[in-house]
Amino acid sequence: MLMRSVRHFVSAAAVCAALIGPAAAATPADTLVEAWQIDDIISLDPAEIFEISTTEIAGNTYERLIGYDIHDVSKVFGVVAEDWTVSEDGKTITFKIREGRKFASGNPITAADAVYSLQRAIILDKSPAFIVSQFGLTKDNVKDKIKQTGDYTFTFEMDKAYAPSFVLYCLTSSVASVVDKKLVEEHEANGDLGYEWLKTHYAGSGPYSIRDWRANEAVVLERNPNYSGTAAPLARVIYRHVPETATQRLLLEKGDIDVARNLGPEQIAAVSANPDVKLAQAAKGTLYYFSLNQKNPTLAKPEVREAMKYLVDYQAIADTIMKNLGEVHQAFLPKGFLGAVNDNPYSLDVEKAKALLAKAGLPDGFTVTMDVRSTQPITGIAEAVQGTLAKAGIKVEIIPGDGKQTLTKYRARTHDIYIGVWGPDYQDPHTNAQTFASNPDNKDDAASKTLAWRNAWETPELGKQVDAAILERDGAKRAALYEAMQKEVMATSPFVVMFQQTEVAAVRANVKGFELGPSFDNNFVAPVSKE
Repeated sequence: MLMRSVRHFVSAAAVCAALIGPAAAATPADTLVEAWQIDDIISLDPAEIFEISTTEIAGNTYERLIGYDIHDVSKVFGVVAEDWTVSEDGKTITFKIREGRKFASGNPITAADAVYSLQRAIILDKSPAFIVSQFGLTKDNVKDKIKQTGDYTFTFEMDKAYAPSFVLYCLTSSVASVVDKKLVEEHEANGDLGYEWLKTHYAGSGPYSIRDWRANEAVVLERNPNYSGTAAPLARVIYRHVPETATQRLLLEKGDIDVARNLGPEQIAAVSANPDVKLAQAAKGTLYYFSLNQKNPTLAKPEVREAMKYLVDYQAIADTIMKNLGEVHQAFLPKGFLGAVNDNPYSLDVEKAKALLAKAGLPDGFTVTMDVRSTQPITGIAEAVQGTLAKAGIKVEIIPGDGKQTLTKYRARTHDIYIGVWGPDYQDPHTNAQTFASNPDNKDDAASKTLAWRNAWETPELGKQVDAAILERDGAKRAALYEAMQKEVMATSPFVVMFQQTEVAAVRANVKGFELGPSFDNNFVAPVSKE
């Protein structure tokens, strides 16, 4: 199934209105047009997707084995999986796949597809693979550990008896999306498991299919006629890349788009007085932070790491740049997660920071670079931090770039300071504990490339605590383990966690059913309709 150009299914007038620029006409009645900053898209392959915008797109186009209620994340249910049982020793889960469901291609969904999808993620070993491989799965053993046992059944064998809820939450992540084995294998080349093809194509079963992706321009979704659930009311959804927040507001108020996703505090205040616009918002697990690469010997000094945390005017940024968009939060677990620490021990204290720098042998400060995605509020936060770091003699050169450029450099560990966002991959505290506090192998070619690894921060003792917490069955004891980890990371790590996001979208009043979920991958558009 090859992707067609958008002109095959959207009229010329709609293309002009939705993809090119401002127009006199409203958006088509059967199309939702969202203005969003989507320059972070690197791949459409669920085995590789690890960016916020692409993960949301995958959440609307692929189905996963497991899902959860966005209004009560403690309620987990089967999606492609109908049910499951856990063995007595706690090491094997047997899944039963729902029968009678189809992919967008028309191919039936069977256990073979689920097994292939999970095995493929492990074998390809892209950024999100660790979410599944952490259960003792490797390229060498995955075909023995994840095995089809019937047309609609398979087993998932792990190396340890992990808490079942932890395992199930991992299988709600995008890397556990079920792909169409037959379709992908038709496009395999040189044993690549269809990787080169699926980077820019689609092989899912969700309410919408991906029909077109134009880098730094647009992503177009089209209603999937073979979707097994309730059909989406709208024929298509267009995510249009509009990096300027002021332009998003203008397009929204003119009716050229239906949803503006990146408005700043001033634009939000302005459109909230418009009777044709309503606001949707939700507290998210997404964190804003910056981190210090420990390959830089200056940034590796413990006193420098601590000084940086006293050189951010957290509350001033929260009251201005982040107004209506987030609140001060300094621990790696977001509010609402098991064991989350909500204390914020750091505030702007230039004199204390100067004393720490002097202790590190840097009384006059130093010069460093910061890689910054050219998007708000990231750029605004970076400039504010640049200003307060300068008060202690730290001169920061901001290096701007699009999402793909800055992420690629960050993942290669060639940055000094990186400022960005991190959203949990699933609704269990291990998702953030693992990435912020665990780095089992600090070599450049390590298999596990967590955020701690990206910043070359070695965590031998913390890593042991992370591993112990996922085996603890007592909820209170497990929460206490995560509380202790967060306090140590706040005090000693190269991470300066600053804010927890409140996501706000401005929506035209004729759009119904638009709702933001608790995570970046469950802003679902399938229920949306227009009057």
